[in-house]
Amino acid sequence: MQKILIVEDEKAISGVLQSILSDELTDYEFVVAEDGLEGYKQIEKEDFALVISDIKMPKLSGTELLKQALQLKPDTTFVMISGHADIDTAVDCLKEGAYDFISKPIDINRLITSVKNALDKRILQKTNQNLKSENSTLKKKVNKKYQMIGESAPLKKIQEMIQKVATSDARVLITGPNGAGKELVAHAIHAQSDRSKGPMIEVNCAAIPSELIESELFGHVKGSFTGAIRDKQGKFELANNGTIFLDEIGDMSLVAQAKVLRALQESKVSPVGSDKEIKVDVRVLAATNKNMQKEIEAGKFREDLYHRLSVIEIYVPPLDERKEDIQLLVRHFAKVISEEHGTAQKEFSADAVKALENFSWTGNIRELRNVVERLIILGSNPVSAADVASFVRK
Repeated sequence: MQKILIVEDEKAISGVLQSILSDELTDYEFVVAEDGLEGYKQIEKEDFALVISDIKMPKLSGTELLKQALQLKPDTTFVMISGHADIDTAVDCLKEGAYDFISKPIDINRLITSVKNALDKRILQKTNQNLKSENSTLKKKVNKKYQMIGESAPLKKIQEMIQKVATSDARVLITGPNGAGKELVAHAIHAQSDRSKGPMIEVNCAAIPSELIESELFGHVKGSFTGAIRDKQGKFELANNGTIFLDEIGDMSLVAQAKVLRALQESKVSPVGSDKEIKVDVRVLAATNKNMQKEIEAGKFREDLYHRLSVIEIYVPPLDERKEDIQLLVRHFAKVISEEHGTAQKEFSADAVKALENFSWTGNIRELRNVVERLIILGSNPVSAADVASFVRK
């Protein structure tokens, strides 16, 4: 049973408080302390759902009790009792963290209402804390489809950075070679962020013709250009309250870069052919396999946009720089591919894994996955080093 602590040096008042409140709050046990020092010792020993404390008391005042108790146990809820001459002190107590104060002579109805509200608030706070804890646990469980496999130092560093940046709305530029896993990083950031319930919209900037990129990103209105037969929402608008992932941002035209820069600066977009501005709340993640400094020097990428995008920069190294992850990746891909094909999972011999580790993986993780799939289809069970020699040309 939860307990309520009454700290009051006048026994007549503490007795009345206990009698009235115990009739109203039958689910709580009441403990009485005769001065502030005794009250503090009680708080040291156990947790209370509520502390009702007088302000003027011997040994330790209610004000000091409040300060010291909240330092010891910040979640403790206090309702203070004040004499007429102590209103200013009571207001100071509210600033220090008390929930409420009751003036003497005590209005019983006011007291009961205040105490019940204080207890309700504590229950809501506890519920909220539990939900936050559960939410934090869920965020760490990244969607298996985008799970980052490996235990190498470079990968652990990336995972640590993801956990840190996911809790903010800071823009992130993810760099590294093709096939290294930049998309996985973007999805992990979104999945662990407060925006995870919102959409994640991916845009491959390299796959969209330069004359259509503005329409894709910002939308268009009917008749704005040949082929615009109806209004269309852009990717930024579709990603509202979520995340937009601009993959291969280094391939975007300078004209489109200027529009993206404006969207980042003002959090507004204008569809092609319209003067209308649409407010968007979007977190922007971007990725590129290019050396952005060289692109800036060559006049192919706006420096101001680069600085807007790269508040945080995460580098994803090539697979050749973390070959110790290959064994785990092979095992993971073997499991995933067998599930996709609806077949029994094949094992890979230690020699086969060693042979794969000896290759140079210019296509990185994407290439490794393709090779594992080929070996599962064509190789024996377990897949041997001879299978690797027969079916992998490097």
